[in-house]
Amino acid sequence: MPGLFARLARAAGYAPHVKSAPMLALYGDGRAVWTPRDYAALAREGFQRNAVVHRAIRLVAEAAASAPLTLSGADEAHPLIALLSRPNPREGGASFLDRVYGHLLVSGNAYLEVVAIDGEPRELFCLRPDRMRVVAGADGWPVAYAYSVGGRTVRYDQTGDVPPILHLTLFNPLDDHYGLSPMEAAAVPLDIHNAAGAWNKALLDNAARPSGALVFAPATGAALSDTQFTRLKAELEASYQGAGNAGRPLLLDGGLDWRPLSLTPKEMDFVEAKASAARDIALAFGVPPLLLGLPGDNTHANYAEANRAFYRQTVIPLVRRTADAIARWLEPALGPARLEPDLDGIEALAAERESLWRRVQAAEFLSVAEKREAVGYPAEAAQPGA
Repeated sequence: MPGLFARLARAAGYAPHVKSAPMLALYGDGRAVWTPRDYAALAREGFQRNAVVHRAIRLVAEAAASAPLTLSGADEAHPLIALLSRPNPREGGASFLDRVYGHLLVSGNAYLEVVAIDGEPRELFCLRPDRMRVVAGADGWPVAYAYSVGGRTVRYDQTGDVPPILHLTLFNPLDDHYGLSPMEAAAVPLDIHNAAGAWNKALLDNAARPSGALVFAPATGAALSDTQFTRLKAELEASYQGAGNAGRPLLLDGGLDWRPLSLTPKEMDFVEAKASAARDIALAFGVPPLLLGLPGDNTHANYAEANRAFYRQTVIPLVRRTADAIARWLEPALGPARLEPDLDGIEALAAERESLWRRVQAAEFLSVAEKREAVGYPAEAAQPGA
């Protein structure tokens, strides 16, 4: 879906500008060129071409997909658990949820399709967000979803006890139907990070030196003709550009003078610019920079503390809202169930659970049943064979 600025530009009669690579004007009269805010551009410029974005998304998606889920207020043999453990013949539960969380983080939207036989959900599939379109009714609420691929469009009418499509979104204050990707919020630091890397690569391709200018200043005051200018430019491009020509001496005719155009390291300061942009990207995704190996971050005392904060503030809320949406979506067919992440099964939170158990065990004023309830277990222990 086109971004806000693209829609405003079209409404004003301007043609949208589409670029093939990220670019940032660092000096001169040019303007900064930013990555378009659409799914394909964000996926290409962010997830595919930026190591920080790629790792942040993989870290969140894999952690959320591997978080164990447990049922509360329902039998452990509830069909929802079996369905999520093997949602379709091609994927296991972790792989399926990994795709769901990945789509949410890249586009802000994830679409789940349910396949039912005689009204009973049998399979779940995760559909690509860039191929899905919301079909709104007269009241503005979605009445159907249109999925287009290979020149064909399949329409999913949201009818029946269990609608065929579950649309998961991240909060977007300016859109009624589509979610907002964290990558869109981090689009400016993303472009800065990519542009700084591209600039450093260009410097390496040019012998790690900035460009310069050839000045023609003969004593006679004559100027280069168009033919001479074109020939000189062609010779420079053929003989002195590229990594293969790095360090090659420049041979000049009479009247030509080479004047380097350089900026001081303090003025350019690309290393700090990249580090600052990388920290902003990590902030948008809710990943402590320490977990991404970014330098200069002392927010957390150690890796274990950063990892606990990552699970508490990013992973667990994402898993909770997703699991709750899936359980409510399938409840008319599978029965009521409260699906939650099993905090006891998350290794990063083991230290917190151990501390809780020590405090509860030391509370002599509590009975055994009360202690069990305080740590999240039933008051009465299950009898063997029960």
